[in-house]
Amino acid sequence: MNLQTPVILPKASFDITHRSKMLLFGSCFSENIGSKLTENKFCVNVNPYGVLYNPDSIYNAINRLLDKKEFTQKDFIHHNQSYHSFMHHGSYSNSKLDDALGKVNKEFDIAASQLEEADFLLITFGTAYIFRWNDTGEIVGNCHKIPADQFTRERLTVDQISTSWSYLITRLLASNPNLKILFTVSPIRHFKDGAHNNQLSKSILHLSIDNLMEKYPANAFYFPAFEIMMDQLRDYRFYTDDMLHPSQLAQDYIWKRFGEAYFSQETHNITAQW
Repeated sequence: MNLQTPVILPKASFDITHRSKMLLFGSCFSENIGSKLTENKFCVNVNPYGVLYNPDSIYNAINRLLDKKEFTQKDFIHHNQSYHSFMHHGSYSNSKLDDALGKVNKEFDIAASQLEEADFLLITFGTAYIFRWNDTGEIVGNCHKIPADQFTRERLTVDQISTSWSYLITRLLASNPNLKILFTVSPIRHFKDGAHNNQLSKSILHLSIDNLMEKYPANAFYFPAFEIMMDQLRDYRFYTDDMLHPSQLAQDYIWKRFGEAYFSQETHNITAQW
């Protein structure tokens, strides 16, 4: 008797090894995979802007790295006695502007340099919903607890995501033609949007990634973390107490499947020692 619906995941045509150089961008799930890679001594930089959820914010983050456009004081706002960047997670905020700016640019310079030589980008899309700051029309990566009436909430379309990311991938490949981009959709459900809207959002992300894989078959790939969580690990014992986030057991299993798909035998042998 089969008590699961296993997700079939063939071995990739390429290998991730401990010599591979990787950058990760995206939602909390990229942090989960990133922490596993870090624990196992891979050459990895995880979320140099902090956690980002929507494709446009991730696009803006990487595009700015390609432009090598450091941040200035004008890129910060002051709210609740701290200085914040709309492109960064709240962990980069600081009560002192110079300290906030220094931390942001230190991480920026490291990531910009690493991006030039990266072998892999791991991108996790979390939601197709965005927040736009009414004062400037800027899409923000984090609202930093600023009152909601100062933002407009929108849902990106498949065409919008596909167009912007096609431009970005073309830019990336122009200087790094062998770069491999592994996309995932976060299995973490955004139930604040409502169950139906969460499904619409995740579907938009899936379709957008599929478009990019069709356009860049040698460089864009998909790891089915979402499907593994939703279809194979559907029991609530694989969730934390909020019934939304993957439990440690689920994270460990998805990590195992990630390794089966992408790690060389040498890499498996090394990780078994840690």
